[in-house]
Amino acid sequence: MAPPRHRRPGFSRRAQYSLFVTYVLAIAGAIVAGVLLLISIAGPTGFAALRAGAAEVTAPVARGFHAIRRSIAGIGENTSAYLDAASQNAALKRQVAANQTKLIQADALRVENRELKILLNLQQEEAGNVVAIGNLVSSTASSSRRIAILSVGSSDGVAVGYPVRAARGLIGRVIETSPTTAKILLLSDAENVIPVIRVPDGLPALASGLGDGTIMIRPVDLGINNFKRGQIVTTSGSGGLYPPNIPFATIVRKTNDGALARPIASPASSEHVMVLRPYQQAAKQVLDRALEALPKSESAE
Repeated sequence: MAPPRHRRPGFSRRAQYSLFVTYVLAIAGAIVAGVLLLISIAGPTGFAALRAGAAEVTAPVARGFHAIRRSIAGIGENTSAYLDAASQNAALKRQVAANQTKLIQADALRVENRELKILLNLQQEEAGNVVAIGNLVSSTASSSRRIAILSVGSSDGVAVGYPVRAARGLIGRVIETSPTTAKILLLSDAENVIPVIRVPDGLPALASGLGDGTIMIRPVDLGINNFKRGQIVTTSGSGGLYPPNIPFATIVRKTNDGALARPIASPASSEHVMVLRPYQQAAKQVLDRALEALPKSESAE
């Protein structure tokens, strides 16, 4: 059935009720306002009392809302302070870590500078005996052979048999070269046997690597075995390959036929090294002939 033509679209009974309530509230508000106005004009004292009573009634509610508002504000302030403190703490930790890194780098630079200074002084002392200065780029400390790779080679004048030393002491000798690199047989290799002497009495001994990072020191006179922990041995110059008085190893403990020692200088603690000419050129020639007599597979090891 079609709606009556006189009824407006969207008009309903609910809308009528809402409009009626709005009118009633507006009229009631106007009446209350008018009464209050008349009271304030006709009897200011009574109006003041009425206002004071209303204030007494609403005061607890107002105080409650104020307390709630302050509590909420306090929570916000405390949360903000906590977040600020956490941020500052994280920033301080990052700064401490950065400072520690800088200190470690500074210590490493000081050690490196000290080693370079010692090598430069040694270079001046050795004069024409220094062939080249290079870096140890790798070593086989975990294998059965004790080999290190040097960053200079035959194009820099390095040849097989040349001794290699660091600022702290002897490293080994060159056993193989390429134009830009050299292979070094370290002191602790089992095939390395070097004449040494004990400091300060000059007791002669032979040092041989054990292949595990340590060295066996055996006195030439087997009847003398009075080694003590902490004693130093140096190269003796005997054999003509290694110059004398290069720091070699420190005694760790006495054994039945000598002493166990550790190299003073090692690839792990020596980045910069110096290649020297053989102490006596004749010794190098003998070594070259011995290497030539070996099968190529052995000499290349």
